[in-house]
Amino acid sequence: MLSFFFQMADAMEMMILSILAPALHCSWNLSGIKQALLTTVVFCGMMASSGLWGSICDKYGRKVELIMSSLFTCYFGFLSAFSPTFIWILVLRCLVGFGVGGAPQAVTLYAEFLPSSSRARCVVLIEIFWAIGACFEVLLALLVMPYLGWRWLLGLSALPLLIFSACCSWLPESARYDVTRGNIEKAQATIERIAKENGKPMLLGKLQETNLQTENVKRGSLLDTLKSDFRITTILLWVIWLVNAFSYYGIVLMTTELFQYGGICPLSNDKMVANANPVCSLECKMLSTKDYVDLLWTTCAEFPGLIITVLVIDRIGRKYTILIEFFIFSVFTLFLNICTTRPILIVLLFIARAFISGAFQGAYVYTPEVYPTSMRAIGLGACSAMARIGAIITPFVSQVLLKISGHLAVSIYGVLGLLGGLAAFLLPIETKGREMTDISLSQARSLH
Repeated sequence: MLSFFFQMADAMEMMILSILAPALHCSWNLSGIKQALLTTVVFCGMMASSGLWGSICDKYGRKVELIMSSLFTCYFGFLSAFSPTFIWILVLRCLVGFGVGGAPQAVTLYAEFLPSSSRARCVVLIEIFWAIGACFEVLLALLVMPYLGWRWLLGLSALPLLIFSACCSWLPESARYDVTRGNIEKAQATIERIAKENGKPMLLGKLQETNLQTENVKRGSLLDTLKSDFRITTILLWVIWLVNAFSYYGIVLMTTELFQYGGICPLSNDKMVANANPVCSLECKMLSTKDYVDLLWTTCAEFPGLIITVLVIDRIGRKYTILIEFFIFSVFTLFLNICTTRPILIVLLFIARAFISGAFQGAYVYTPEVYPTSMRAIGLGACSAMARIGAIITPFVSQVLLKISGHLAVSIYGVLGLLGGLAAFLLPIETKGREMTDISLSQARSLH
């Protein structure tokens, strides 16, 4: 449950990006580019910190890393509520992103307690708690923003991470991690504690260190993922992860922009370009209570998206799950180009967000399965880096280009979604029902 709670708290810090930019646009009279920078610096911080948090996780343990990451994010998240100038909030939100970069290790800790038979489904289901956190952030904004403003929202949004840190005394360390570090007694105690808390009998015997057949195989490098047996898969996965993050965060940021200006057609008028950078703050349109309610509806789309993914991923396979969800996302995103009523706009955004979140989770399941143990971490890390590049770029389309040419911005997301679907279709390996391997073919040949 603590891993779930950490996912919720992390989602709150990320969801606030779509709420903070419109608020500061009005409060500080920010230009479109400055609004985009508010989001971009967070992902720059995440990208800069991923290697550090991974090293801490491997050296000191998953539990220590999660406590450090949560306290770091909470501290700078709370400080950002007191930002006196735009430069200060950029620096502090970048440091928030630096802390959020350690959040994926909550999934690592959770997954290392799961049996292989249910790992894929359970890893997808944990993302439901990300959706709960995103919805809770919108509810918090609905209650706080009209009366107390964005500073209170930033401060209150940091508190769940403080609660998580305080509860971490109950969080067990990964038994797998302890075994790999030679702490057999500690790993044994963890398993006995889990059996007792779940009311299950302890398995007979004692844990022992094993000499893996792969002990003479060097840890994988980025170049290993680009060798002949994985080159095509790696390049296609980079495309899929980049498009996934670009599209997911793009649709999240674009939703508040479309609600703020009343849809795609007002944004396509020349007069809206002038309103993107108002001379007087009174010309700026704040998000209304109705906007926050509609934003909550579109955020709830992640629940059916994840449930659909859970239901189909073991039936039709990983590749075709990602392909179909990318395609549906593209179709309904392109429909946003049509001038329509507010209820239909909400439905289109709801469906698009549901399926892009599902495609993202499909990629999360496929990537660790396709790489062997010797290069699984580096393969997933490279894909995560590509995702952050997509997230860094997307604010300049969803918050800047959208106000210059709404139809062009929306069409970019639709076309790139089709590109992501094509990349999924071309993946040479389907991992459904496939056993995980420890080393690649090229590494196996080098041993003989």
